[in-house]
Amino acid sequence: MSMIRNGARQCMAWLHGWTGLLLGHVLFIMCLAGTLSIFRPEIGRWMRPERIGAADPHSALLAATTWLSTHATGATGWYLTAPDDRSNSVEATYDSGGAYLSKVLDPVSGAPVARDTLGGEFFYRLHFELELPYPWGRLLASLAAMLMLVAIITGIIAHKRIFKDIFTFRPAKGQRSWLDGHNALGVLSLPFHIMITFTGLLTLASLNMPWGMTAAYGENLTALYADLTPGAVSRAASGTRAPLAPIAPMLDQARRYFGAPVGRVYIFHPGDAAAVVTLYPVEDKAIGYLPAEMSFDGATGRLLKAWTEKRAGMRAYQTIYGLHMAHFASGLTRWLYFLGGAMLSLAIASGMALWIVKRRERAPLSIGNQVLERLNVGGLVGVPIGMAAFPVANRLLPLTLPMRSDAEVSVALCSAGAAMLLGLILPPALGWPWLLGILAACCAAAALIGPVWTSDSVLLTGNILLLTIAAASVLLIGKQVRRTPAPAPVRRRVAPA
Repeated sequence: MSMIRNGARQCMAWLHGWTGLLLGHVLFIMCLAGTLSIFRPEIGRWMRPERIGAADPHSALLAATTWLSTHATGATGWYLTAPDDRSNSVEATYDSGGAYLSKVLDPVSGAPVARDTLGGEFFYRLHFELELPYPWGRLLASLAAMLMLVAIITGIIAHKRIFKDIFTFRPAKGQRSWLDGHNALGVLSLPFHIMITFTGLLTLASLNMPWGMTAAYGENLTALYADLTPGAVSRAASGTRAPLAPIAPMLDQARRYFGAPVGRVYIFHPGDAAAVVTLYPVEDKAIGYLPAEMSFDGATGRLLKAWTEKRAGMRAYQTIYGLHMAHFASGLTRWLYFLGGAMLSLAIASGMALWIVKRRERAPLSIGNQVLERLNVGGLVGVPIGMAAFPVANRLLPLTLPMRSDAEVSVALCSAGAAMLLGLILPPALGWPWLLGILAACCAAAALIGPVWTSDSVLLTGNILLLTIAAASVLLIGKQVRRTPAPAPVRRRVAPA
């Protein structure tokens, strides 16, 4: 039995290593971007320093619809997210000329803010779309998440001393130190890692496993969505122009029905006699995602339907989805999510590094592992460099630059690509300190370009975090420079007896 258990553990350890290696760099991007997405509204506030202070959600939505009524009259829909205690602007999406535009609107004037930027939305989209066209980015992300779940489960089975590993760390021991760090990072927040990976997979379930829906509904997507969201009101445009009714009474009625403020406003066919205004509550009162909705006739303001989701299956899915999105989370819970995500990102990075360290201590690295070692340098530091270049571009690009938000994203992607190329060119002994130095410079620049000191706690916290990352990178550089390279192992043949 002991031999069987040991053999099973060896198989699980082999599978754990290879599943983590195959898409390890993709998983690192996803986890790091997802970790930052926990503070998506706060990142948006940091990247729009001209707009400080709180905003009244009610008046902000009124101002936004007033501006859209003049400047987005040809759109088929307006999709608005109200400001709250985390965000001080209205996020608006609408179509124009066949393309969807995303704008952040001033809560007082309703006009777009001066600094055009995606803010935290960039990290949110990068997390599950990887800046690839639909559906390829989401398919790759879901495949990586599947491998992540396999890696977690096989890692648990392969462990002999899973609880002891939490408290074990032996510094300056080469492979053993890397293994201790990898184990501690993985085990200490293991429940979070399982939850966030599993719930992330379920958010893409319709893309991963569409066969049940196809078997039940075939190509009739209208019937599918009608059964999934029976509270939704959908009707075609009439072609008759009609002004939008005042939404203030709708907001008041919805707030009384929900027992919570309105968080989202979707207006379908605005300016048409068949317009529909659908309101959703804020999502910080319960874990579940979009638990209720109210729909009004856009031209008259008459209530069309009010719906509260009570079906057990749908509530279970909404809860799972809500756990992943963490819109319900308080300040402390968000920081715990951030800590768990950071530990998962570091566990992936340390696992990638451990693969190389383990093989270097046994024998000289093969050509493939030498390439992987340089990819680790370029990827594990280059991705953070690209993410740090994003706020630097936010501060330096002119406010009047056309397509400014796209330019910020281009700077981030090009910076990450250049860093990865540099990691491939330089030997690792030079690549690590050089790229860490670039990361430290980018983080320090983003914080120091300004405003450095501000009365807005969100801006100040962001600056402190950036300077902390810069300081940590400098410490790692010092450690890397002081480290003396270990002698290369030599393969020895055993003389025949």
